[in-house]
Order: sequence, then structure tokens, then C-alpha cells
Amino acid sequence: MSKLLWEPSAERKKNANMTKFIDFVNKRYGRKFSSYDDLYYWSINNIPDFWAAMWDFADIKASKGYDTVSDDLNKMPGAKWFTGARLNIAENLLRYRDDHTAFIFKGETQKSARMSYAELYDSVARLAKPLRQVGVGPGDRVAAYMPNMIETAIAMLAATSIGATWASCATDIGPGAALDRLGQIEPKVLFTVNGYFYKGKAFDSLSNAAEIAKGITSIKKVIVASYMGDKPDISYIPNSVYFDDFLSKERGLEIQFEQLPFDHPVYIMFSSGTTGKPKCMVQGAGGILINHLKELILHTDLKREDVHFFITTCSWMMWNWILSSLAVGNTLILYDGNPTYPDPGAMWKLIQDEKVTMFGCSASYINYLRSEGIKPGKNYDLSSLQQIWQTGSSLSAEGFEYIYQEIKKDLWLNSSSGGTDINGCFCTGNPLSPVYAGELQGASLAMKVNVYDEQGKPIVDREGELVCEAPAPSMPLYFWNDPDGKKYKEAYFEVYPNVWRHGDYIIRHSDTGGFTFFGRSDSVLKPSGVRIGTAEIYNQVEELEEVADSLAIGQRWEGDQRIILFVKLAQGYNLTEDLKNKIKRTLRKNASPRHVPDKIIQTRDIPYTLNMKKVESAVTNIIHGRPVLNRDALVNPESLDFYENLKELQT
Repeated sequence: MSKLLWEPSAERKKNANMTKFIDFVNKRYGRKFSSYDDLYYWSINNIPDFWAAMWDFADIKASKGYDTVSDDLNKMPGAKWFTGARLNIAENLLRYRDDHTAFIFKGETQKSARMSYAELYDSVARLAKPLRQVGVGPGDRVAAYMPNMIETAIAMLAATSIGATWASCATDIGPGAALDRLGQIEPKVLFTVNGYFYKGKAFDSLSNAAEIAKGITSIKKVIVASYMGDKPDISYIPNSVYFDDFLSKERGLEIQFEQLPFDHPVYIMFSSGTTGKPKCMVQGAGGILINHLKELILHTDLKREDVHFFITTCSWMMWNWILSSLAVGNTLILYDGNPTYPDPGAMWKLIQDEKVTMFGCSASYINYLRSEGIKPGKNYDLSSLQQIWQTGSSLSAEGFEYIYQEIKKDLWLNSSSGGTDINGCFCTGNPLSPVYAGELQGASLAMKVNVYDEQGKPIVDREGELVCEAPAPSMPLYFWNDPDGKKYKEAYFEVYPNVWRHGDYIIRHSDTGGFTFFGRSDSVLKPSGVRIGTAEIYNQVEELEEVADSLAIGQRWEGDQRIILFVKLAQGYNLTEDLKNKIKRTLRKNASPRHVPDKIIQTRDIPYTLNMKKVESAVTNIIHGRPVLNRDALVNPESLDFYENLKELQT
């Protein structure tokens, strides 16, 4: 029996954007909906009508309206959306140009800055003009190797205002991993920074940026912002210029927003790199915009008076997602640094001081607070806080209860799950329904979510695969360098034809309608909600002379996921503490701190398929007590015996 933790008050329901949208749909289509469930089932059975209503309700700015909402909902992938429309995503995000605060930047070093919507528009205009002058135009790629700061947001808005396609990596990713991503898409311009701060320490990132710039021959200009101190020496970085010097000196400029088709590429997001270099997922401007506004306005109930704060980096899709909230006109806090520095109460002090209304974080952050016995509700004034939006990895029922016990009793916990792939949510919260421990409130509007068993049959109250049975506007247009669409189809549509298989194990509860998530069903690692490709670990570890082979998997642990690295050692070597430390140092330096495993275990053999692919999924299933369905596909099925009942994985 699911444990009820919270119900919205009558007043909260009445004032919710979702309620206003239900009234809007009822009037337009002659319906009498009164609940979220009513609206949801209508939205998945009348998909074009739903998105047409969302277009108007969100007041999408377009120089030319659309001819048809969707050409063919039976095509997945390949459905076309809002054909004939011409718009610009940045114009929609910059619709407010007044003195209301747009950004509050907070660094863990106490560095801070504020910017109004008027100042934001002016800054974007002053950056867009010189970008045009150096030859950036529609379809060109503009990349960033940046922290989560105001300059990064300005760069994204300026690039997309002129029709360029944006891609970003955070500065805590090593240059090799950044090159694996950005090098594939051949950007014309790279934005970067002189350094960043983490746990009170300053890190110089310019040498990494120089390595990236020298490794990508398509880059014509490197624009360097200053975060750490004064302007650094950038003479050794080819074609480099300081951010402030690059800006136009003119004030009062009008932005020339390029008017582009609905499916014009706006973002390139990167897969985890499980089987090699990360796949580059190309996403359309209109699809991202309308889906983000659906989630922000309806599912998050965001309003202009809200102060919105999310712990993220610009490597994670949540960065793109929160920036779309500019279209709502709210105040957005950009935080860079470690969320527990200088102490575990750092974020709660920020929430108290800035009167944050909506706070976003990962399950691992909540679990950290629990493990440290932190009681934010007792030590800070959280009277402004109305919602915690949690995503990344699944949060346990105990994690849900901790929030209501130790943070705030009258609080909407909006637990959500989706993916970088769709830059949004398959399952999420809504302001009209109750919250039960360990459950996401429901499927997202117009996302035809289901749960399949191994035979592809729908199931309830049993663990199965998360699927989506109909297309949605924010699904990728295509993968970069995938002209026949083979990689795209293999990624999502190979298991169930014409049905999106996402790679999450979930349960749909028949009594509440909610969903519980149990982690990834494929080999993508998601510690703290950050997608990590196993290939990125193998590429570093297997360069060491001591390591003959390796296998990385994610183990469900204390409400999160921890990385377990199995190593098959070269002849004559043993797994000593010194070797474990060497492996960890190598991954921390050449990949990132997030790639460092929680446990390293010596194994006799690594399982492989007949076509010599490592089989992370089989080992993952074994350690979680699930059956292995593909032993016959292995060249060495006996290797799996080692992974049964490992004592090292019980602590």
C-alpha cells in the first residue's frame, strides 16, 4: 500500500497553471475535465489537439503560424511537427525586457552577480552582433566549455538568436572527454573561461581549453570569460579574445532574431559514450521550446513571481531546461560549485536568503543530507519554499519521507524522470495530485508512456521497461553523422518496433497511477543522476599496463547508484591498494571525479557477446537478483558465475 505524504490544498489547485489550462481546454474543445487524469488521457488520445492548445496557452512567439500540428503520428522516428511555422527560440526566451531580475549568479566562493531582463536582452544583443560579424550563421555550431554562470547563458541565447546550434560541456570534464563530444560536431566558435572553483579550491581550466581549441580545427574564434581574477594570458590559445573585449561597444541594439523552421537544430546533446564516442543527439528548436514550456508552466507550475534554483552544470540537460524558464519571466539562480561547500547547509542558506520558491536537486543530494543527519527545516527559514523538483536518479521512499520530515511538511515534492535524449520528462509531477512515498505522480502530458515485459506486452504492478508509444516534439531530429538513421533507430527502436524503449526499469502502480523507477536497464551509469558512459572509463583504465580488461556497472545503493569497476589484471599483477589508487587517480585526472568507481574488484573474466561486445547488462542483472536472459549470446557464459553473491557488494 502506497504511503500518502502530501495533498495540494484547494487554494493551491485553484491557482495552479494546470487548472487554468484545463479550463482553457474545456472551453476550446467542449470538454468537462476536472482532474489531471482526465486531461492526461485526453492528451494521449488527442495528441495534435493537445499540442495546438499548448502552443496558444504558452503564447509561442512565431513570425509565421503553422499549417499542421503533425504530419503522421504513426511515424516514430520521423514525425514532423508544426510544419510551416517560423520562429526563434531565443526570441521566446527573451520576451521580457523589463527591470525584473532574470539571473542571480552565486559561486561557492561567495562571488555573485545580478542581471535584469533588460540587461540580459542588452548583453545578448551586444554578443549576437559580433558573432554574426565573425561569420556565425544558421546551422553553424557554437560550443561552450564553461561553468554555470551568466556569461554561459548569454552565449547560448546569442548563438541561438542567430540560428546557430548550441552544445556545451562543463569545465569539470577533462579535455579528452570534451574533445570526444565537441570534436565530432565541428564548432565554429568556442566559449570558455579562465577557471572555476570547487570545494574552495581554484582550478585553472585554460590549459584544457587550449587543448580543446587546438584539437578542433573548425574553431575560428575562442572567446574567454574571466571568473577567476583578472584577465589571464591567452596568447597561447589560437584565435582567442576576451569575452568583454568581444562584446559590441554599442548600447540599445535590437536583436535580429533569425526566423527558422520549427525543426531547425537548436541543441546538440551528448549520449553517455557506452560503446565508443558519445552519440550527438540533434534537437529541434520548436520541439524543445514547446515541451519545456509544457513542463515548466504546467508540470512545475512556474510563474513570474517564482525564484527558481536548480543544482546543475551545463553538461546536464537540466541546464537547458532551466534556461527555458526565462520565457515565464521568473528569477533564475545560477549556482556554480559544490553544493555542500563550505558546509551541508550551503544551499539552504541560499534558499533562505534569496527566498527561493522552487528548488531542484538530485536524489544523491537528498541522500547525502539524510546520511549526514541534516535538518534544513529546523535550521533555516524555508517559508518561501513551495516545491522541490527532484530528478537524476530515482529517490527511495525513505528519501521522500525525509523531505517531509526534515525539510518541510507542506511542500510539493515533484519527482521527475526523463532523459537527455528528449530534453525533458516521460514521468513527472503535477500540482493537482497527491504525492506518495517513492512514486512519481504520473506520466507527462501527451507522452504515451507504458510499461512492457520481455515479450513487449503492457504490464502494471510489475517491473518492466519504460516505453513511449507515440512521438513527441522534443524527440531528437537525428543523430549527428548518422545519415541513414541507423544509430538513432538502434538506440531506441530496435527492441520494440515503432515504440521508444528508454532503458529504464519501472513499475506503474494500479492503485495510485504513479510510477516507481528502479534505475537503468541498459549499461548507462547514472551516479547522482549524471550520465556516464562505460567506454569513457574503459578508455582510461585499459591504458594502464596492469589492467588487461575491465567492466563497469551501476549498483543500486542507498537510494542512488554507485559505480562498481571489475578489473581483469595482466599476468603477474595483483589488485593492491596502490593499484586501486592509481586507477582512481587516472580516472579523476583524465575523465572526471564522477567517473571514479566506489569499489574496484578483481575478476577472473569479463563476459562478451559473440560479436565481442562487453555485456554490462548481464552482470548488472545478476547483482540485482534479476535473471540473465541472454547467456546464449555470450562467447564465455561461464564467466558470469563469478558475479553471483559477491560479498564485496554487500557493504
